[in-house]
Order: sequence, then structure tokens, then C-alpha cells
Amino acid sequence: MPARVARILASRGFGYGLTLRRRVVANPPLAIKARVLAAVTWLVAVQLVPVAFCRAPGRARFLACQWALGLRFPREDLHGLAPEALTAFTRARAEAFWRDGQLIGLTSGYRDAAEQHRIFTEEVRRTGSVSAARRRVLPPEESRHVWGLALDVRPAEGARWLEQHGGRYGLYRVYDNEWWHFEYRTARPARLPHPDAAARPFEHGTAYGPCQPHGDEPWHSQRAR
Repeated sequence: MPARVARILASRGFGYGLTLRRRVVANPPLAIKARVLAAVTWLVAVQLVPVAFCRAPGRARFLACQWALGLRFPREDLHGLAPEALTAFTRARAEAFWRDGQLIGLTSGYRDAAEQHRIFTEEVRRTGSVSAARRRVLPPEESRHVWGLALDVRPAEGARWLEQHGGRYGLYRVYDNEWWHFEYRTARPARLPHPDAAARPFEHGTAYGPCQPHGDEPWHSQRAR
């Protein structure tokens, strides 16, 4: 890898030093693989910027990022997310990608009521009780996944970034026992120990609303180097 490219990748958070400063690597081979995939994804995004510019000159970096992340996480499905949640998520992960070199993928977003019921029923069967199951999964009438307002993300480092910065886009971690679960809200919610700790059943009301613009994202004006 040319030295200049290596320096660029390191400045974007893909270098060895930054990762090792952040945490002790428990599984070096997997950590190295993750860094390599992240670096390749960034290089792909850079190559896609001119193509994206032809399609949408004012949003080239944003589109290139989404395309590259779609290739990195080919099984993610953004369909069915509420428009405000989709806008918030894609803007947030574009900032994470271009500013900090952090990849964020979607593991699970919208689920229809039948799918949520199936997951809940399986968890009841696995744990042996409804109360135990509700600590991990809510029934469809209470799940924000069914409304398209909840997102389960990966990897853990991406979730950590979203927990720190997602509030600018209305995305918040809401449960102590689920590092991957975020929800779109118009106001910061209280952190709960688990899903069953909610004081009252889910109401699709004042806690939700259109995604508010946050001005020009700080990463947007930075040129890809």
C-alpha cells in the first residue's frame, strides 16, 4: 500500500495505531480483518465519488458512502424505515464514515407485525416466560421496529459512535442491555435497563416527528483526500 494512502487511511481512523489506542484487541485476526474491510470500503467510496457526482453533484460524498456501505453490508435492508428515521440514519453514518472512518451497518430495521410476533414467540419459548422474553423483545403492538423507528446496528464500534454522536440526528440508544438498539426520537429519551422497563405501552405520539435538519454536516465540506 503506498505510504500516502496509508497515511490517509490512518487519518480516517483505519490505521492500526488508532484502533489499538481505543481498546485492547481481544481477537487480533478478526480485528485486522475488520480494519482491512473498513479500509477497502473507504477506498471504494472514494472511487465512487465521481460517479455519484454525475448523479447528484451536491450529494456525491453522501451517495458514495451509502453505496460503499451497501456493498460492505449486503444483507442490510433499509426498506420500511420511517422517512425521518431513514434520513437520520443515513446522514449520521455518512458523518461517521467520512469524518471518523467508522462504518455503521444496519442489522435489523423495519419488521412487520407478523415477523415481530414470530420473534417474540420464539423468545418466549426460549426463555420460558413472557416476562423474561420482554426483557429482550417486545410484542408487535409495542415494538418500534413495527413503526420503522427502531434500528439495530453493527459493529459494536459503530454503535459506540452512534451512542456518542447520534443525538444530533435524533438517534438514541434506549436500553442498557442492548448496545445495538437505537430509536429515532425528537427528544432524548430516558435510558431504560431493558425493553420491559417502559412505564407504559408504546404510543406513536409526541416523542416522534420529522427529522430536523442540522445544517451542513461538518464532514460534507471536507474534500476526499
